[in-house]
Amino acid sequence: MSAAIAYRPEIDGLRAIAVLSVVLYHFGLPGIAGGFVGVDVFFVISGFLIGGILWDDIRETGRIRLARFYLRRIRRLAPAYFAMAGVTLVLGWLILLPFEFREFGKSLIAATVYLSNIHFHRQAGYFDGLSEEKPLLHTWSLAVEEQFYIVLPFLMLALLRWRASVPVILGGIAVLSLVACIWLTRSMPQATFYLFPFRAWELLAGVLLAIAGREGGWRYALHPALSWGGLALILGSVLFIRAEDFPGWQALGPVLGTVLILLNGREANLVNRVLAHPGPVFIGLISYSLYLWHWPVFVLSSYWRGGYGGPVEAAGWLGLAVVISGLSWRYVERPVRRMRGGTRVLLGGTVLASAGLLVLGGLLWRGDGLPARFPPEYRTHIAASGDFNQDWSRCTVPGSGALAGVETCPIGPEGAPQVLIWGDSHLRAMKEGLEAAAWLAERPALILWHAGCPPLFGVEKTESAATPAQDAACTEANQVIREGLAQIESLEVLLLVGRWSYYAEGQGAGRDADNRITLAPLPGSLLPQGPQHTLFNAALTRTLADLGPQFARLYVLRQPPEVPDYDSRAVARALVHGRGVAEEVLRVPRAEAEARAARAEAPLRALDAAGVIEVIDPWPRLCDDVACSVMQDGAALYFDNNHLTNRGAIALSDLFAPVFEGVE
Repeated sequence: MSAAIAYRPEIDGLRAIAVLSVVLYHFGLPGIAGGFVGVDVFFVISGFLIGGILWDDIRETGRIRLARFYLRRIRRLAPAYFAMAGVTLVLGWLILLPFEFREFGKSLIAATVYLSNIHFHRQAGYFDGLSEEKPLLHTWSLAVEEQFYIVLPFLMLALLRWRASVPVILGGIAVLSLVACIWLTRSMPQATFYLFPFRAWELLAGVLLAIAGREGGWRYALHPALSWGGLALILGSVLFIRAEDFPGWQALGPVLGTVLILLNGREANLVNRVLAHPGPVFIGLISYSLYLWHWPVFVLSSYWRGGYGGPVEAAGWLGLAVVISGLSWRYVERPVRRMRGGTRVLLGGTVLASAGLLVLGGLLWRGDGLPARFPPEYRTHIAASGDFNQDWSRCTVPGSGALAGVETCPIGPEGAPQVLIWGDSHLRAMKEGLEAAAWLAERPALILWHAGCPPLFGVEKTESAATPAQDAACTEANQVIREGLAQIESLEVLLLVGRWSYYAEGQGAGRDADNRITLAPLPGSLLPQGPQHTLFNAALTRTLADLGPQFARLYVLRQPPEVPDYDSRAVARALVHGRGVAEEVLRVPRAEAEARAARAEAPLRALDAAGVIEVIDPWPRLCDDVACSVMQDGAALYFDNNHLTNRGAIALSDLFAPVFEGVE
């Protein structure tokens, strides 16, 4: 074996830093805000090793032995993945709610065909709270590497005729990938984080280092400062990099740090000696299994437990993940990698296991997460936890016209809209009921909704649950709506829908009390400064006054009463996992609900009394004289503490009949 490809234990030590950074970050160790950069370290290492293997093949044979290459990849990666996916599937069957198990089925399909990075790119972000409910989220990075294993060999084969130019061409691709990553991270953070073209430069950094070393006959031993500098860059990235605007230019830190350590890995210095110590080397050897297993252990355990009770419990689950990973390495990874021959068995097993996971994933997806797994008495809250998806396929974002740049969603029959419904996520929750009323009346209508964005003119908002860009997008959309509605002559009726108490009080209630929103008057709006409920009152009154001349009738939906401590997902999980649910979680005293809504409803009452608007009131359907409840006629009509389910919206659809009546 040549020196160029001899085993280098310090690379396993570097893998240990990478995997421990990721694992400890996920398990919540304080002080490592950038632990996720361990994935970037893995990318460079993978590029270095795979690039070296392929380049050695080209130098020795003048070609790339693809069958041999891919068989080695299958031996290395497939068995442990199948074991992890199978165990996670069984545990998911035991504890995941149907809508979560359905989504798991989709992600299982995507991960098995190496497309999970694209699948998760279309969903909530990696740093979003919802990420902790996706047991296979971590497979996005494996998909990126698999796509790299597919693209790089064929690209090198295509360039063999110009072998001397291969490093130059690969370097040019790496530069383009890096520039695109930096340029687009702020505007397209999901794409630059998940998708291969924006991560290719990290893998190619390792490839180019390997090619340069082979061609230059490098000993990878230059100066201790390189190793120390590389370690400082990696550890500094782990400690100080933040999720915002990552990867972008921030990814240069861990990538350059890894390149420096690989470049100087054989030089005798303290950094390399520590990395080559048996302790870090062992962690590096099990790093693939540890990466595979730690995330499902974390997600499913914290899900089952309803969150960890403290650092001791978190450490216990982390210890379990390490033990499982060691067993996976010892009894799954290593035996298959050391197995002599057996190519047909390996390929046949891979095909069968892949087909089995694809079929099972499809069954979960098509079977709606198999709700019959759970007793009937739990199913009302289980059903509510999944009853939030609607069909928005008719929505478009016009590039020109009165509402250019604003998402517009027709409901009811085709035709010029006669009814406009404008609101926030409460409008989204009511969509099925509104659409049923629109079809019944045979009146075309148009929905404009924007989550967390008050349907008010003359104000801007700053929200804790939103980014500055999202706050600005709300203000911009409302400005377009203000200027554009007058150009739509077919509109006759307006309905406003919103979480009014949130805007008047400036914060959520109960389970979402930490959500804050601050309203401020836009320059030139002439709206008053002062307490937020005063500004809200003035903005709502002014908005309706501005819109009044255009519409024959104005309606406002009274916000459904908030049930502060209810969340269908939390209640369903508590029931399924054997934890009790107090009756108080399902209801709120009517006096308390009215007190929460009082200041938000003051302008509505005044405008209704003055004949300016008509208020649509769902409270009689959701409350009695004593309390308001999520349970009506044996079914849960709330999704969380302030949004109704689709079933709840449909149950109230007849309340919207006056909105869709013809204008005389």
